Amino acid sequence: MVAFPERPWPTGLADAVEPLVLRVLAPNPSPYTYTGTQTYVVGQADGPDCAVIDPGPNDPAHLDAIQSAVGERDLTAIMCTHTHRDHSPGAAPLAECTGAPIVGCAPLVLSTDLPRSDEAFDTTYAPDRVLEDGEAMQGTGWTLRAVATPGHTSNHLCFALEESGALFTGDHVMGWSTSVVVPPDGDMGDYMTSLEKLLAREDKVYHSAHGAAITRPQQLVRGMIGHRRQRENQIMRLLGEQARAVSEFIPAMYKGLDERLIPAAEMSVTAHLIDLEKRGAVVRDSEAGVEVWRQA
Repeated sequence: MVAFPERPWPTGLADAVEPLVLRVLAPNPSPYTYTGTQTYVVGQADGPDCAVIDPGPNDPAHLDAIQSAVGERDLTAIMCTHTHRDHSPGAAPLAECTGAPIVGCAPLVLSTDLPRSDEAFDTTYAPDRVLEDGEAMQGTGWTLRAVATPGHTSNHLCFALEESGALFTGDHVMGWSTSVVVPPDGDMGDYMTSLEKLLAREDKVYHSAHGAAITRPQQLVRGMIGHRRQRENQIMRLLGEQARAVSEFIPAMYKGLDERLIPAAEMSVTAHLIDLEKRGAVVRDSEAGVEVWRQA
């Protein structure tokens, strides 16, 4: 289980993480969000304008803290990396209060009607402008360029701050934990491709939506790619022993796992299995009415 830092956590405070960036922590800690969602305000401290990245949950205290961090500056864009419910629901009320446009990732359209398939997503998200890969928003002394990174979700974007070499990575890369990839929208093949894409970049620091700044980003990404390949190898080794249901992978692959995180681990294994299935390495079958996986 990941160790949480000691309380109190600095919710509601504007913390300067670099000259162009303030960070405001939302009061929504959980085993999936760590100490909470981190909203970033980007712009010169004494400049005329700024942008907000990932306004977080629709929490009045958090929205007030964001507006306090913006101060007298003109808020020119509310930018969302993706539409999980801890990231984008604050966009609409913040836009209503400030008149700023909502810009960034596309709305999520799930191509499935599986039960509860949209429960983690903000279905109210309605952007005024969707940024394509490489498109940018600019203000006085700051440029935020979209870097498409599907995988954690199909609509995930990172934002590169060109003036400082920082990359706002949302949930794609985090220092405190690996990202959860949840089918049907999450795609492990896309996620690995997006990691390779970031590895080829030269960003100096990552600011993620959860956890501390990542000061050796290429080293971390390289390790994450290795970790995912190791998980894939574990799955293939276990299937070499016998066919298994998804739940049967967890005790062998995740020693000492917090019980609250078992569903996330099962979803991650499922994402790997679907990717392996697409590549022809595994097949799924049914035994006594239970879905099982076996080597192809």
